[in-house]
Amino acid sequence: MVMENRGKVDLDSTVHGIRSKAMASFEKEGFPTRKDEEWKYTSLKSVLNHDYSVFPESESAIEFKDVKKYFLHEIDSYKVVFIDGVYSSFLSETTHDGYDICLMSAALKKPKYKMVIDNFFNKIANHKNSLTNLNTAFALEGAYINIGKNTVLPKPIQIVNFYTGNEKEILLQPRNLIVVGENSHVQIIERHQSLTDNAALTNSVTELFVNKRSIVDYYKIQNDNTNASLIDNMFVQQKEHSIASVNTFSFGGKLTRNNVEFFHEGEHVESHINGISILKDKQHVDNHTLIHHKFPNCESFELYKGIYDDASTGVFNGKVIVDQEAQKTNAFQQNNNILIGDKASINAKPQLEIFADDVKCSHGCTIGQLDESALFYMQSRGIPAKEAKALLLYAFGNDVVEKIKIPELRTRITKLIALKLGVQLGFEM
Repeated sequence: MVMENRGKVDLDSTVHGIRSKAMASFEKEGFPTRKDEEWKYTSLKSVLNHDYSVFPESESAIEFKDVKKYFLHEIDSYKVVFIDGVYSSFLSETTHDGYDICLMSAALKKPKYKMVIDNFFNKIANHKNSLTNLNTAFALEGAYINIGKNTVLPKPIQIVNFYTGNEKEILLQPRNLIVVGENSHVQIIERHQSLTDNAALTNSVTELFVNKRSIVDYYKIQNDNTNASLIDNMFVQQKEHSIASVNTFSFGGKLTRNNVEFFHEGEHVESHINGISILKDKQHVDNHTLIHHKFPNCESFELYKGIYDDASTGVFNGKVIVDQEAQKTNAFQQNNNILIGDKASINAKPQLEIFADDVKCSHGCTIGQLDESALFYMQSRGIPAKEAKALLLYAFGNDVVEKIKIPELRTRITKLIALKLGVQLGFEM
């Protein structure tokens, strides 16, 4: 895989310096291997065994009717859409009316955005993460969202990345920067979708800054084909009295790695990380999370559920760090998994690192199979075996689904789960 550092639209030498430093770090570290503790259960060998194109040779166009099903089209929304890494004005709906919902390339090259770029770009991304450094060095495009103070967005924002297959094999590296001002409320939906059977690897980085007393609800829908892989790195910084939630729904793709890191930078912060994975065949999902409590009187709640069929593999590595100064912390972490395939497996590693003595922290992990007695009971009441199994699995994942605050999205996710379980049920959980 050959990568050239070309085509960038940097604002000034500061951004160029950031890119150069990131490239040097990546060249030193290289791609992670299973020798790295954080990648012990996830190998990138099969993903990297391709001659990826880093920059598309030609622009692609697609019709809305062909991709309508991948949008949450039941409601009005802002849309930032990219096709093979190139912005699609036809499919997008951006704005500068009171707030900026636009392109990262514009923010990097226009002087009016310089202050925001200087203060926020690459400030909380993990510089020890070689794949984050790779993105910093080569990312050309992504969503730039800057919401000022005292703003409640009237509709959600959708960030959608499509891959058409015009390139035989492609590496996409979207970069999103989201800054939410004080006392504001934003809902965001993100999706990466391949429209072809050609190999695609997406290495995405999102930096999210949640200022005082703001609320952000973030939803990631991952339901790609079997030749598409995603490495999704998300970094969240929260100021005092803010509430942020990141909800990840992993239903498909060859390999998916989710790195989600939260950093508390003030008191009375509330963080929520939720996820549900439903896999089959030889699909692989790796959820790595970090919540770093730095200040007192903060809370975090983490809930991940996994359903693994056939020879699929799941990984959960959740870490909560509570600094000595972070007294009165309330941290909860739970990971529950069901294996319904004889060759399916899950590697779970919940972790707590607590340096304060006045805290309420707990974590737990379960790995099991469906309750045979419950299945027998439901079948004895006339429910066919397939539907009974689906009902139990629905009930298992429902406490993650019910946390979705956009009703239309909750309906969409419910239907996706039913589709993955191979049943049609006449109700919503």
